[in-house]
Amino acid sequence: LEENGVEGSSIYIYGEGWNFGEVANNARGINATQLNIAGTGIGVFNDRLRDAVRGGNPFGDRLEQGLSNGQYVASNGLDPESSSLDDVLLQMDQVRVSLAGNLMTFNFVDRNGNSIDGTQVAYGSDPAAYTLDPQENIIYVDKHDNETLYDNNVYKAPEGTDMDTRVRMQILGLSYTMYAQGVPFFQAGTDMLRSKSMDRNSYNSGDWFNRLDWTYQTNNFGVGLPPAGDNSAEWPTMQPFLADESLQAGEDAITATTMRFQDMLRVRYSTPLFRLRTGEEINARLAFHNTGVDQMPGVIVMSISDVVGEDLDTNYDMIAVVFNGQPDTLEFTADSLAGMAWELHPVLVEGHDDLLATASADGDTGMFTVPAYSAAVFVVPQS
Repeated sequence: LEENGVEGSSIYIYGEGWNFGEVANNARGINATQLNIAGTGIGVFNDRLRDAVRGGNPFGDRLEQGLSNGQYVASNGLDPESSSLDDVLLQMDQVRVSLAGNLMTFNFVDRNGNSIDGTQVAYGSDPAAYTLDPQENIIYVDKHDNETLYDNNVYKAPEGTDMDTRVRMQILGLSYTMYAQGVPFFQAGTDMLRSKSMDRNSYNSGDWFNRLDWTYQTNNFGVGLPPAGDNSAEWPTMQPFLADESLQAGEDAITATTMRFQDMLRVRYSTPLFRLRTGEEINARLAFHNTGVDQMPGVIVMSISDVVGEDLDTNYDMIAVVFNGQPDTLEFTADSLAGMAWELHPVLVEGHDDLLATASADGDTGMFTVPAYSAAVFVVPQS
C-alpha cells in the first residue's frame, strides 16, 4: 500500500462469468463462472433476470415475450408455445430470486406453493440462484451485446402498442434492475430509449448504428437495416418494423424516459434498504407477496423491512415495490402488509410520471393500486 497506493481488498472484481468455450465446465481448472462464484465476492452478470424481463434469450426466437412487454397478460400472439401461465410464473420466480440478490439461501413460496430456496428455481438445466452475497449479483436487462431494450420490445410488444406504452414498458423493464439487491448495470442510453435499429451485435457497426443523440431528438430507430453479420437472417422480420415511423421515438418520449429513470435513481439512493450489504440482511428483511398457486400473473410484490435487526434507515420502517406488468390498473391486497401507514414514495409523488403519481395504498387493508406497466414504490415513514 505504501509503495503503490492500492489496497487490493477494496477493489471490486467483476466479469461476465459465462460458462462456455474451451474453459466450459472447468475444463482447464475451476474458473470464475456463475456456478463457481458463491462466496468469492466476485460479481458476475445475471442472465436470469435479463431473460425473464426481456423474454426468451439471446439465442432464441426474438418474438418470445417477457415480464416487461406483456407475456401472457398481453400476448403478441406470435409465440403461443412460450406464453403459457406456467411459463410466466416460472419467469416470475426467477425474477424474485434475482431481486433478492440471486441468493442460493433465499427462501420463498414458489408458483407451486412450495417453500423453497433459490437453488430450487430452474433456469434451463441450471439453478437460478448462484450467489451468497449481493455484490456477486450484477443485474441488467440490456448491455453492449444483443438488441437494446427498446429494440427488444419493438419485436415483442403487442402489435399497435403506442409510444406512451413503450415508454412505460422501458421504465418497467429497467425498474427490475433499479430496485434489485446487488449491483445495477445499465447500458449507455437505455434511459433515452436507445435503439441500434435492431442490430444485435454492433461492436463493429460504426457511429451510424451506435449513435447517441444527446439533444433527445431521435433514439436512432429506423436508420436502415443493420449490417449483415449477425443480422441478415432477421432482415425480413426487421424490415416492416424499421419502416414504421411510429416506432421512432421523438423528444417528448425520450425526455419522459430519461426523467423517469432519474426519478428511479433518486428512489434507489434514498434508502439503504435497496442496497443491503450481506446475504444475511436480505434473508432477514426481504419478502415477497403474491406468491403460490393463486398468484396474479405479471405482478411481483416485494417488501423490505427496517423493523428487524439494526436500524439502517432513519426515514422509513418499511418499503414495498409493486411491479405491475399487466396492461391495466392493478388492485392488489396483501394481508401481511395491512395495518401500516403506507404512502407513495415522495420522489414519485413529485416525479415526472403523472400516471404513476396516482398510485395509492390503503394502509388499513394493505391494498395497493398501481397503473399499468408501472413499478410503484411505497414507504412507511419511521415514527
